Amino acid sequence: MSADARAGGAFARLRRALERSRARLGDLFTGARLDEAEYEALEARLLSADVGIETTEALLDALRAARPADAAAARETLRRLLREALPPPAEPFHPRGRPHCVLVVGVNGSGKTTTLGKLAAWHRAQGRSVLLAAGDTYRAAAAEQLAAWGERCGVPVLRQAPGADAAALIHDAYAHARARGIEVLLADTAGRLHNRDTLMAELAKIKRVLGRLDPEAPQDTLLVLDATTGQNALEQAKRFHEAIGLSGLVVTKLDGSARAGVLFAVHRALGLPVHWVGLGEGLEDLAPFDPDAFVSALLDG
Repeated sequence: MSADARAGGAFARLRRALERSRARLGDLFTGARLDEAEYEALEARLLSADVGIETTEALLDALRAARPADAAAARETLRRLLREALPPPAEPFHPRGRPHCVLVVGVNGSGKTTTLGKLAAWHRAQGRSVLLAAGDTYRAAAAEQLAAWGERCGVPVLRQAPGADAAALIHDAYAHARARGIEVLLADTAGRLHNRDTLMAELAKIKRVLGRLDPEAPQDTLLVLDATTGQNALEQAKRFHEAIGLSGLVVTKLDGSARAGVLFAVHRALGLPVHWVGLGEGLEDLAPFDPDAFVSALLDG
């Protein structure tokens, strides 16, 4: 399959995934003239898509200041403003160190373990050696799920009995990967409620223990956010970032959400890059984040 065909397929999946959010926004600037009623309708629709109050107000202020001449100009101005309100495309992945450790965090139910499996498959498709670490030792089902992904992708999985020390397991996984020259270590973590101090303390411990092996590890700490949770996803991102420092985001379940606008709110609050978006359950449904395609899929019917 050509690169253009793959890109076209990815955009089609993105359009399908954003169908509910696009419907929530509706047809913008359809009146014969631009008046306050049009701006008020836009405000309501942006808020309903979970763009957030601060981002919505900033978009409306900028749109009014641009003084678009007609509805067509207003739509194009809004397109530009939405694109500017998103992070730029994330830098292409280049392993930094061997292994390049990616610590994946998030609350239970966000799609964290599934995302790890898809990331393992993606790195394998790029020709990289990969090790998965089942660091969510509080849920036996999480380790079993990750083991199933590992078998499916042809990637080894390091796991221990439920209740094992997660930091020790991930420490051992890093040492194992380094000794064998494995390029990418993908480490799962527990995902209990994000407002529990115990979870954040455990994640901080994992980072400290990895730092003893390599001051640069983990090279990335990615938070998996469930788009269906709307503004709660923003609160999760704030708490995780404050506690352990995030390098980027993965946003999942866009296919089941009318709240894709939360990406704008999270970027405004934290300025973090979005590396991946989840568009469904298939292996091919984890796509690198393309902000231009995202805005086009969100606005264009």
